[in-house]
Amino acid sequence: MSDKKDHADVKIHPPVLLAIHIAAAWLLGRFIALPFAISPLIRNIGLGLAGIGFLCGLFALYAFVKERTTLNPHGSVTSVVSTGIYRFTRNPIYLGMVLMLIGFPLAFGNVWGIPLTLAFVPLMNMLVIEHEEAYLAKKFGEGYTGYQSRVRRWL
Repeated sequence: MSDKKDHADVKIHPPVLLAIHIAAAWLLGRFIALPFAISPLIRNIGLGLAGIGFLCGLFALYAFVKERTTLNPHGSVTSVVSTGIYRFTRNPIYLGMVLMLIGFPLAFGNVWGIPLTLAFVPLMNMLVIEHEEAYLAKKFGEGYTGYQSRVRRWL
């Protein structure tokens, strides 16, 4: 890149956005009880979803380490990661965050993570992913846009 700024201009750090939504789920669950009974089976499903979400992040971390590039959305990447879990989704970490946003609250008997996901996904798209994609397309050109055309953003 010719300019000095060699990183995506994301508007919020993704874990912060997730933490805000999980805190909102907790607060809403504490003060506005929804009329849903959460069975032990649903709690276990929530725990499973959160675990799968965490594994998505670990698989993504492994792919980044293997490729020797940064995981930091504010950092300068050295290559387009398109192997491993990145063959199935361009954003496995953010997909994992969605699963954790649904799963952790469910595991604790709180359904608010589900409707909050309807806010989290578009906010993640607008505040983070679109900026990362623009940066990657500018930096890697066809190397990224070709990958972008082959692999979906979420699933």
